[in-house]
Amino acid sequence: MWQGRADDYAEFAGARAGHLYRSACLLTAGDTHLAEDLVQDTLGRLYVRWGRVSRAENPAAYAQTVLTRAFLAHQRRRSSGERATDVFPDLPGAADGDAPLRLTLLAALARLPAKDRAVIVLRYWEDRSVEQTADVLNVSSAAVRTRCSRALGRLRELLGEDLAEYARP
Repeated sequence: MWQGRADDYAEFAGARAGHLYRSACLLTAGDTHLAEDLVQDTLGRLYVRWGRVSRAENPAAYAQTVLTRAFLAHQRRRSSGERATDVFPDLPGAADGDAPLRLTLLAALARLPAKDRAVIVLRYWEDRSVEQTADVLNVSSAAVRTRCSRALGRLRELLGEDLAEYARP
């Protein structure tokens, strides 16, 4: 019986790892190494609780919740010796035409506070509802709407006219 569970977990992890990684890259504003660590931590936590997770209504949403909470926990415990940088590594697989746009968006995301980034990623990358986002972040729906509105306003300020030069006709 345990072998069947392990096989189910391996199948799930293989299918979701890429999506979790892309979400983690957005949450970390392009820090691919931290994104890999967060995905590994998430998959480890899921493995330990796989019996319960596999019976959940939506294991993929559960995994995304674990990833987001792991990111927020990492932001809270980040060492005071760490310094954020605005230099991004080359992102493998990025299309040449999209590279400037991606870097511009990642730089803008990096300038948002962690919770604002999490709200933006959950609402617009993961396409979650306000209520689902509130559940993941353990806040009220009103707090999500407020944070989302402020984060989008801040992104508009940061991006300004820069984004228009990358827009395709």
